[in-house]
Amino acid sequence: MNQDLIFDADLIQRYDTAGPRYTSYPTAVQFHEGFGEAEHREALARSNALGGPLSLYFHIPFCDTVCFYCACNKIATKDRARSAPYLTLLEKEMDLIARDVDTSRVVDQLHWGGGTPTFLSGDEMRRLMAATRARFRLRDDDQGEYSIEIDPREANAETVKLLRELGFNRMSLGVQDFDPRVQQAVNRIQSPEETFAVLDAARAEGFHSVSIDLIYGLPHQNVTSFLKTLDRVLEARPDRLSVFNYAHLPTRFKPQRRINDADLPAPAEKLAILQASIEHLTAAGYVFIGMDHFALPDDSLAIAQREGSLHRNFQGYTTHAECDLLAFGVSSISQVAGCYSQNVKEMEPYEAALKEGRLPIERGLCMTEDDHIRRDLIMELICQFGLDYASFGARHGIHVQDYFAHALERLRPMVADGLIEMSDAGLRVLPRGRLLIRNICMPFDRYLGGQTMQRFSKVI
Repeated sequence: MNQDLIFDADLIQRYDTAGPRYTSYPTAVQFHEGFGEAEHREALARSNALGGPLSLYFHIPFCDTVCFYCACNKIATKDRARSAPYLTLLEKEMDLIARDVDTSRVVDQLHWGGGTPTFLSGDEMRRLMAATRARFRLRDDDQGEYSIEIDPREANAETVKLLRELGFNRMSLGVQDFDPRVQQAVNRIQSPEETFAVLDAARAEGFHSVSIDLIYGLPHQNVTSFLKTLDRVLEARPDRLSVFNYAHLPTRFKPQRRINDADLPAPAEKLAILQASIEHLTAAGYVFIGMDHFALPDDSLAIAQREGSLHRNFQGYTTHAECDLLAFGVSSISQVAGCYSQNVKEMEPYEAALKEGRLPIERGLCMTEDDHIRRDLIMELICQFGLDYASFGARHGIHVQDYFAHALERLRPMVADGLIEMSDAGLRVLPRGRLLIRNICMPFDRYLGGQTMQRFSKVI
């Protein structure tokens, strides 16, 4: 497929509204407290009957320091003794789930996120992986997608060596910005040297891919300063890059209240940073995968997109076919047999539930048939930038133009603006529309409207 991208500032400004990122559909806004442990176990039973590979996610919430921009569920602490009791709780949660899971099902995907997963000591990381392997069938052939989020300030060559021995083969490195003034403003002091030392170690240990995360829209950023960071990153030529939009929502995320609004770049400057970054990345040979993600042409994500086999889940884009996702830890979200379930977000109720032998589920939902159809369509657009009516209709037993008549009508202005191309055969997202893929998906989302929109960040 054509992976070109065109930055049209006028169109972006006109379409820059709030909207979901569609790591799931329906989004977490629709989760409700009527879904609990009984519903989750019923979903597990259906999942086992269907079989297939699994995906596991572990949320490690601890951070040594708080990055002021962060919107993740985390616990800021310098007390390293807090991690061992948490691992005991994770093991209890795994026990409660594993008893209902067919042990022959292979774990094709595994991810440690946070927080800061490398807050754990080496022995604790060994303990968590051994506990996981004792309860689930992890791969030993290095063909799975086993990834971890790394704060380079919490890792070194020995850490990387251990992670590789434990089976990890992919990592993402948090950078955000190397500019000292920006780092000071967001409370994340991190040198290029310590960052690239971890990247070099990952390559020496044979990690399949390394991704670097950057954020635009942080205080004191401008085009010149951000491109200096990007140039330093491009010298290392990571396999993938994520260039995230900073969503300043201090009423929802308390650490962001320590960021001075007056220090944030103006909307025009923020847009200029994005445009310059895209031009820089394109000139360096990276292709736009979607949303905020870029990859080298020979990276597995770029290849999967060209071949039409790219997928997306809570951890982002992936090359593996969809797996049922079992998630462990505070705030984590599972996706099993068409149902979503989210754990409680605070440590005390999480611990209390597990000590009582209960799953710490706070809310969730089971998808309707309509949800399944719309989810599949949205994921098709986000991953493949197109939709073939005949094949999609045959897959779901519908006539696409009739089923989505209202949504397709709402897309007409986007056709006129050159974002998409529509015909009797299907829909194709054009290079001008790819940055605005969230806008293109939103007409197919039956839940959007009213107060819901206030829960989402701007699309750019």
